[in-house]
Amino acid sequence: MDAASYPDDQIEAGRVLFSGNATFVMGVVDLQGLPAADRLEVCFAGRSNVGKSSLINALTGRAKLARASTEPGRTRELNYFDIGEGRLYLVDLPGFGYAQVSKTQVAAWQKLIKSYLRGRPSLRRVFLLVDSRRGFMDTDHEIMDLLDGSAVNYQIILTKVDKVPKPEVEKVAADVAVKLKKRGAAHPVVLQTSSEKGWGIAELRAEIAGFLPPA
Repeated sequence: MDAASYPDDQIEAGRVLFSGNATFVMGVVDLQGLPAADRLEVCFAGRSNVGKSSLINALTGRAKLARASTEPGRTRELNYFDIGEGRLYLVDLPGFGYAQVSKTQVAAWQKLIKSYLRGRPSLRRVFLLVDSRRGFMDTDHEIMDLLDGSAVNYQIILTKVDKVPKPEVEKVAADVAVKLKKRGAAHPVVLQTSSEKGWGIAELRAEIAGFLPPA
């Protein structure tokens, strides 16, 4: 979707929302540690190495707000960020696809993520990141099954589109869009982004700003 597909005022609202403070609030390791559900929140999910930290940093305009782990799959917490001085929580979920850790630890991470996705009343949308070089993978289908079953609205974001020739990106995007038609909780619009080039960032900001009342 290009910038013209969003009204100018929504693009501007997104710019303003993310031009203010963006601060790390807490890392949550169990449901008892979740902050009060006193504002809307959106969360970002995806496989390890899909570019989630880079996208969050590009979205907020801060190079080191979200930090990628040096070992894929080792991020163990739901990381909460405050956006717009109390207007919104942005939540960074642990990456799917795990490092060499115990099955007990993996099971604990999965339980935390699934419980959060099923039961968080203030969660407005899950942004599920998919590497444009690979398209959907098994873990993506698993999380979409969970979201569909829990009636949690989600939207696909293709990442790293600058790494793939445009015709191939469009083919992947078209394939994703077709598969989403069979999924009840999926938002139909597939966003294409490049954190490195800044492509799609204004549109993603506008999408998120559209959930909030005017400041």
